[in-house]
Amino acid sequence: MQYISTRGGTSPLGFCDATLAGLAPDGGLFVPETYPEISRAELAALAGRPFEAAAKTVLARFSGGDLPAAAIAEDVDAAMATFGHAARTPLVQIGPNHFLLELFHGPTLAFKDVAMQTLARLMDRILSERGRRATIVTATSGDTGAAAAEAFRGRSAIDLFILYPDGRVSDVQRRQMTTVADDNVHTLAVEGDFDECQRIVKALFVDREFNERVAMSGVNSINWARVAAQITYYVVAALALGAPARRVAFSVPTGNFGDILAGYVAHRMGLPVERLVIATNANDILDRMVRTGRYSPGRVSPTTSPSMDIQVSSNFERLLFDLSGRNAASVAARLSDTRAGFALTHDEHAGLTALFSSGRADDAATRAEIGRVHAETGLVIDPHTAVGTRAARETALPEGVPMVTLATAHPAKFPDAVEAGCGIRPRNPERLDAVMTAPERATRIPADTAAVASLIIDRSRAVTA
Repeated sequence: MQYISTRGGTSPLGFCDATLAGLAPDGGLFVPETYPEISRAELAALAGRPFEAAAKTVLARFSGGDLPAAAIAEDVDAAMATFGHAARTPLVQIGPNHFLLELFHGPTLAFKDVAMQTLARLMDRILSERGRRATIVTATSGDTGAAAAEAFRGRSAIDLFILYPDGRVSDVQRRQMTTVADDNVHTLAVEGDFDECQRIVKALFVDREFNERVAMSGVNSINWARVAAQITYYVVAALALGAPARRVAFSVPTGNFGDILAGYVAHRMGLPVERLVIATNANDILDRMVRTGRYSPGRVSPTTSPSMDIQVSSNFERLLFDLSGRNAASVAARLSDTRAGFALTHDEHAGLTALFSSGRADDAATRAEIGRVHAETGLVIDPHTAVGTRAARETALPEGVPMVTLATAHPAKFPDAVEAGCGIRPRNPERLDAVMTAPERATRIPADTAAVASLIIDRSRAVTA
């Protein structure tokens, strides 16, 4: 299994090298040369088996022998042992043929834990076997940073630098990053929005001299291994609802496009996916693109679903690569300036809408949806999940096709938004108690690439002269 860049300027790499690299040197994103397949018989054989069994099967396909099966199994088992639910990602029915896929039973109460707990172990294993250190630099709109801090804390081969938009994440999200006391975790409060954080990280990745000096890697959804690890919960949910004999649809709260891309890859591998619904908040670049065929970034507007406050959805590049017929030159030309925007061709737009639909919910609609779900089911959901359930309700499906909305975060992470929607302030799970009282540490820094680079060079243990 080899990995190529969506922009065509990088030699193919194996799974381990692509995982450590994160972003391709040419600024593109790594994708497999071909998508591995899982047959209907293999899918059927996984039905009813533990989450871990599906995860090992999926990751082995993408590793392509680069990691021994026993190593993958050990890391998957250790990662899933950190979850507070025996099913890892349980389904809960909330309406006729409508289900929530609860992805918040991990250490930081968000869907990012599913992949991050596994990725941290895989990266630590690869680096240790090679006698190397790495500097991980990641941008976060909230949950990625918290999941990364928890997963990578205390790892001797890795220094982690988290860039988050100061004042634009929830108090719980911030504290989950800033209360990690391990010396290898560095939290940077950037004076700007998430897109500026992401721009800085990408600029550092393509600076070859800096990249090599600090042995840089990344763990947000630009890292293919993150996407690969997220595929599992689509497989497990679909099997629980009758796949492969039955097609299943998914509604996904979407910001950087990584989570829903995993659903697309599951479809390419052979999972019978009827439809993928891109659920957006007021930062609706992806909804507008589905409707109009034009990708037009705007200015980020703060909302009550901050993890989706994004106007440059990095992972859409991987889908664009496929929609264009894997035309790397076309992708590179259109994404050389992500702020400029671009138009899909007629065939690209037709290919997009053949599988993807979209929906939009502003803050008022999100509040109303939180209230509706609670009134009808007694369940309390977070604002991101509410954006997803609203989009799901607005999507027409063939009779008998179940809809699964991804519940991406525990409601206690966004108590103000939840209380505004249903009048109930969610209780903190026990694992949040220490987070809410522990001392915080973070470094405020301007949205300046040079300033961030200087700080990393000063603090990273992987720096070479």
